[in-house]
Amino acid sequence: MNGLIGLAATLTILLMLGTAMGLADRRNFSPRWLLIAALLIAVNDACLTRFYGWLPDLIGGEWNWQGKLMALAATLVLAGLPALGWHRMGLTLAQTPGSLKAALPIAAAYCAFFVAIALVFGGDKADAEAIGFQLTMPGLEEEPFYRGLLLFALDQAFQGRKRLLGVDWGWGALLSCWLFGMAHAFGYSDGSFSFEPAIMALTAIPSLIAVWLRLRTGSLVLPVALHNFGNAFSFLV
Repeated sequence: MNGLIGLAATLTILLMLGTAMGLADRRNFSPRWLLIAALLIAVNDACLTRFYGWLPDLIGGEWNWQGKLMALAATLVLAGLPALGWHRMGLTLAQTPGSLKAALPIAAAYCAFFVAIALVFGGDKADAEAIGFQLTMPGLEEEPFYRGLLLFALDQAFQGRKRLLGVDWGWGALLSCWLFGMAHAFGYSDGSFSFEPAIMALTAIPSLIAVWLRLRTGSLVLPVALHNFGNAFSFLV
């Protein structure tokens, strides 16, 4: 129940905020796609939680392997629908010609950020399962959803664009980063909501870099690799 209340609150904020943004630029606003984005978040959350514990954990372990794999499968199936398509979601190995020259220095800065965080705050307790999970699941599941499927839906909801730093930004890019941060920093338990600003910053801000890399290269390859590096590095120092 706590998870459902937290999800409902996040979606309520998204719909209210998104509607306000859309009404400010009605020509470029699609309420239908905003609702689709909210539905995608609900599907992703249900999969991650094994439908809020209704499905048994058949894989086991200390980490949420089954939830992540279910969420990844749902994202791939939805992204593969004829109206969408994997390539449009960034699910391709091909990189936009000439993009790597600009992207690689940014990727290096992204890695340096997480190296600095790990060195300042210290490493986490490491075991084989933790390292294996962090080297695979976070990037493989979260990037195709947040920087692929959800970003696409939100970009359809808010079609206005501004050119900045070599890519075309829309409200969808910013909202996808905000939602990524909320997924980590916002929750409901013991009868009250909680919000962790530091966690919000440490997730939402790097996700802006991941969005830029996704838009600049046209692919999720670098975001996935960098996401897993960022998650796993603290277990390796």
